[in-house]
Amino acid sequence: MEQNNADGNLAQVRHVVLVLSGKGGVGKSTITTELALALRQAGKKVGILDVDLCGPSIPRMLGVGRPDVHQCDSGWVPVYTDAQKSLALMSIGFLLDDPDEAVVWRGPKKTALIAQFVSDVAWGELDVLLVDTPPGTSDEHLAVLENLKKHRVDGAILVTTPQAVSTGDVRREITFCKKTGVRILGIVENMSGFVCPHCSECSNIFSKGGGEELAKLTGSVFLGAVPLDPLLSSSIEEGKDFTQSFPDSATFSAISSITQTLLDSLQA
Repeated sequence: MEQNNADGNLAQVRHVVLVLSGKGGVGKSTITTELALALRQAGKKVGILDVDLCGPSIPRMLGVGRPDVHQCDSGWVPVYTDAQKSLALMSIGFLLDDPDEAVVWRGPKKTALIAQFVSDVAWGELDVLLVDTPPGTSDEHLAVLENLKKHRVDGAILVTTPQAVSTGDVRREITFCKKTGVRILGIVENMSGFVCPHCSECSNIFSKGGGEELAKLTGSVFLGAVPLDPLLSSSIEEGKDFTQSFPDSATFSAISSITQTLLDSLQA
């Protein structure tokens, strides 16, 4: 693929994928993290850009804490989660002085930081860059999009939970994508049932199928469903790699299937 010098720090990034949700609490950061780990396990070099100003949780999920962020000639150097440098992370949380402080900023200050953040990370060569965005369709979304689209955005993954209250918010996110010209790569239904840690039976606590139904109604691809799994929850809390720890679980199988469908869509 020919690269444009104007791409700057994204020149060697093959694919850029936004992870969006219409509301908070649907597990968007969890899906971003697990997709990144599954992509790495599939042999890809992956980056995560965590732009969630008010809740940058991915550093904890990947067990990297609050490392010092260094700069090189071309910008900030991402934090690598492994010795092979196959998974790179840059989180807005690394740049905030106090992790316990609320970010009480007006729009222009947020927009300026996001603009700098998107353009000033020296990613190097990546197969996929996943961008974890704030919930909703605010000016922060527009700031991310405007700055990324100077380079290239392959599309967006939308995360929902099964209930109608969540799928209704994601429907607005679909409208946002259409208005801003972002291709919808597919919908993921998260918290789709609860996996019993003792017998592995999956019970539908929040109902089931809302994400798949929404995909049909809007003509979008349904990427798959990920259940509420205590093993996944504990892995995230402890900053461990679920894909390596539980490769035989049904939850890992679901994440792997979603990842492969995403890869096929990006290469199509």
